[in-house]
Amino acid sequence: MHSQVRIRGIFFVIWLLSVGSYGQSVSRKSTKAGAIEFWLTDPGKSVLFVKQPSESVLGSKKTGATIHIDPTQTYQTIDGFGYTLTGGSALLLHQMNPSARANLLKDLFSTAGKGIGTSYLRVSIGASDLDDHVFSYDDLPDGQTDPGLTKFSLAPDRDHLIPILKEILAINPTLKILGSPWSPPTWMKTNGNSKGGSLKTDYYDTYARYFVKYIQGMAKEGISIDAITIQNEPLHPGNNPSMLMLPAEQAIFIKKSLGPAFKAAKIKTKIILYDHNADRPDYPITILNDPDARKYVDGSAFHLYAGPISALSEVHKAYPDKNLYFTEQWIGAPGNLKGDLVWHVRELIIGGTRNWCRTVLQWNLAADPKQNPHTPGGCTECLGAVTIDGNKVTRNPAYYNVAIASKFVRPGSVRIASDEVKTLPNVAFKTPDGRTVLIVLNDSSANQQFTVDSGSSQFSSSLSGGAVGTYVW
Repeated sequence: MHSQVRIRGIFFVIWLLSVGSYGQSVSRKSTKAGAIEFWLTDPGKSVLFVKQPSESVLGSKKTGATIHIDPTQTYQTIDGFGYTLTGGSALLLHQMNPSARANLLKDLFSTAGKGIGTSYLRVSIGASDLDDHVFSYDDLPDGQTDPGLTKFSLAPDRDHLIPILKEILAINPTLKILGSPWSPPTWMKTNGNSKGGSLKTDYYDTYARYFVKYIQGMAKEGISIDAITIQNEPLHPGNNPSMLMLPAEQAIFIKKSLGPAFKAAKIKTKIILYDHNADRPDYPITILNDPDARKYVDGSAFHLYAGPISALSEVHKAYPDKNLYFTEQWIGAPGNLKGDLVWHVRELIIGGTRNWCRTVLQWNLAADPKQNPHTPGGCTECLGAVTIDGNKVTRNPAYYNVAIASKFVRPGSVRIASDEVKTLPNVAFKTPDGRTVLIVLNDSSANQQFTVDSGSSQFSSSLSGGAVGTYVW
């Protein structure tokens, strides 16, 4: 009698597995609703990156437009999604009590539980404009110089940045870090000022060794610098700090000084060009046209304060063997999640990766309720991904812009082909553990239903206007 019950139970389980949601049969080419993870970000309904119940995805019902995915057609490998950990961000984090900080860092850098798995950070080499003061690693009284870099010191970063990076790396040891300078020491510059000016030609070799000492010094702290850009926004000398560096100057600096210095010191850190807006793809292409500079270069970095994101593909087309990175985009305070989410997901998370970017980074990780700290003349309206008020944390648009990708599109994921649907911008990836991740934005005001077909899997879903869906299977 007991054995008959067991047999009937087994057949009942088999029958359950053969039907989909609401009793529908699931064809061999359909994916059952329960096999799809659907994370919804819908500001209009106050749903902020929340996993949805399985019945919200249908396994075999075909509705609306179809997004076809071709996992056999592959593009670039993804290094990660994240933020700039400014000196000001590190200061605010370091001032939190240890338990509050630990909870926030786990949320930001772990994938466990509700953690969003931030996997890539940009830091400033010396001060950015979101430090509380301007500094370099070799500051001297007016009129003095230090060509031998005998007074070089990472001491300014040991106050807050280095301790915070060590805590982050303890949570995520595989995190990659990009270093970008806003200005060299003022004694190396034509105007002797932290704002504007250019690098004196006499100090090209000295500045190259400055980069080497920075990378080696961080390595001694247990912090590996994966890549550097040569100058943040080299065509915008009006920030504080900042520096003008024209393409011809950057090319000479790379081929005559920085590249040879890295080679001599056996530095493996990648050299990345440009680090400015998409309206000037000619800047990196001009440098890459020089074979003596090109041999030292890994790729080019972009922001999107001007120009179309599609311009990045011009650089890829010219030099398909060189990588592309998206390294900065700000959100102005107080932020507008509904509008900010749509623009940043469409242009950066989807647009950036569809145009060959290996990273998508938002500016900046943290600020206080008044958008401090910043240097005199620095950004006064830059809204952090999180606002830190003592131990109180508020999550802002950039937190969610990154979360929808970073939690599941892990480093080593590869972008795969998916249809371009006008009002349903999307991008798809195959992860290192063999899963598929699809990010879809409803770039319209009306609710849209759609079907996803990857050949071996098919399912349907719907999104409200302005909502983003992250689908994992």
